[in-house]
Amino acid sequence: MDGPEREAAGRIDRLAAMAALALLAAGVVLVLWPFFSSLLWAAVLTSTTWPLYARLERRLGGRRSLAALLMTLLLAAAFLLPLALVGLSLAENLRGLVTAVQELFAEGPPMPPAWLERLPVIGPALAAEWRELVLDRQRLAGLLQNLWQPLRDFLVASGVTLGTGLMQLTMSVLAAFVFYRDGSALARFLRRVGERVAGPRFGRLLRVAQTTLASVVFGAIGTAIVQALLAFAGFLIAGVPGPFLLGFATFFLALFPAGAPIVWLPVAFWLYQTSGLGWGLFMLLWGTVVVSGSDNLVRPYLISRGSELPFLLVLMGVVGGALAFGFLGIFLGPTLLALALAVVREWGAEAVAEGGERG
Repeated sequence: MDGPEREAAGRIDRLAAMAALALLAAGVVLVLWPFFSSLLWAAVLTSTTWPLYARLERRLGGRRSLAALLMTLLLAAAFLLPLALVGLSLAENLRGLVTAVQELFAEGPPMPPAWLERLPVIGPALAAEWRELVLDRQRLAGLLQNLWQPLRDFLVASGVTLGTGLMQLTMSVLAAFVFYRDGSALARFLRRVGERVAGPRFGRLLRVAQTTLASVVFGAIGTAIVQALLAFAGFLIAGVPGPFLLGFATFFLALFPAGAPIVWLPVAFWLYQTSGLGWGLFMLLWGTVVVSGSDNLVRPYLISRGSELPFLLVLMGVVGGALAFGFLGIFLGPTLLALALAVVREWGAEAVAEGGERG
């Protein structure tokens, strides 16, 4: 075989090898795709808590597996235990709801409150419709039956979503054990690959990503914890039923900007209806000043401690990331913006330096 033929055969071999690698990569992606969010969430958790793991490993004399196991158990206690408590609280509240519905059918619904008829424009019509439903039990039963079908579908879909989320969270905790134990070797491998692709700037970009991700995670979760505890205290003071469940809902929604009012505003309205103006006004002020007011203090402080990203970009990254990627986008959005800002700054610095040299 002469030179041109050997060169052609070599090109064919390289193309075949590249095609085989592409097929292999596609197969790996297809296999791991259902677990992508779980693995990504595990990577977020382990990278942000790595300093704690490193200190624990040193305390245990370098025993990585034991340190990884203890950190994994700590993550399980931090995430899975609250979900179990929420499940128990939700079951108790559902039993109370079923009892209330049974009493409603046995005693009949009450007459409309006086304030409903005083509402402008629509108040008298709503009150009249309410009275007709109270007097016509057959029509009321038909209306409740029509409402029950979508409610049942919603409960079934919510149960499936909750089960899927619990499975993904469990997978994340299990994957975190491997990431803790083999994280150092994996980080060295990724650094070598990244430096071959992006050069020396890869290390700088990696540090930007780590600091931004850690600051956003601690800022978002820390703020949500503070708001949930403050809301829980307010619910306890006002005697609101199910304060733990409402506090957990506040924690989850407070991960998003302006999410906590979705919980305490309806509670304030409910207190106004059931306990009078005083308690309703108390919850409104507590939610506005104490719960949501803490967001303006805690979140910027925690995020600004580790990230150089302006707070406006952090806010845009959280909201845009959540819209684009779901829950994980809360943390990925600001990280991507921080990386983009770092790249733009490096390019700008290089352009200025080249201009100075030419001048």
